[in-house]
Amino acid sequence: MTNNPKKSNSILKDLRNLLIWVLISLIIRWQVIEPRWIPSGSMLPTLHINDKILVEKLSFRLNLIGDPKNLRDKIIIFKAPEQLINNGYDPSTALIKRVIGIPKDKIEVKNGQLFVNDIPQKKYLTDNHINYSIGPVIVPEQSLWVMGDNRNNSMDSHIWGFLPYEQVIGQAIIRYWPLEVFGPITFPKIEENA
Repeated sequence: MTNNPKKSNSILKDLRNLLIWVLISLIIRWQVIEPRWIPSGSMLPTLHINDKILVEKLSFRLNLIGDPKNLRDKIIIFKAPEQLINNGYDPSTALIKRVIGIPKDKIEVKNGQLFVNDIPQKKYLTDNHINYSIGPVIVPEQSLWVMGDNRNNSMDSHIWGFLPYEQVIGQAIIRYWPLEVFGPITFPKIEENA
């Protein structure tokens, strides 16, 4: 029995190609787009427990965000803030919240209403009937103010403060599970005539 060199070369070539594709997919997953799932109800009604989303990471890694105004109202994923870690939170845990305030914004919650720069927020269902008060606070440079869409049931900036830019992992861009809501992530807005 003789070894067939053509067959051996073909197998080696196939293994090399497979390894290259595995490496490319790992690089994309670690650096560009990452799948995540929603572990809590803090983003209701926008995202539900066990929804699966894709997180775009490259623009944050390469500092391509540009004007911080581009982040307002975006849903971001970030590393647990130091304040939570100091209180026993798992440092490997990522959180998901909506950007409410960017540097120099004035944030306040009073009489159950969210205010940004002294303007009452009425864009979303959960901007009203908030059961706590905060502020006014001014968002410092290189920081964000983030809140869960489920304002009354979210461990967010109203509890632990400002989120430094360097904690941001990426932006939630697409919900891919469950299939009936596949597509860009949207927030149920208040109807104009309501």
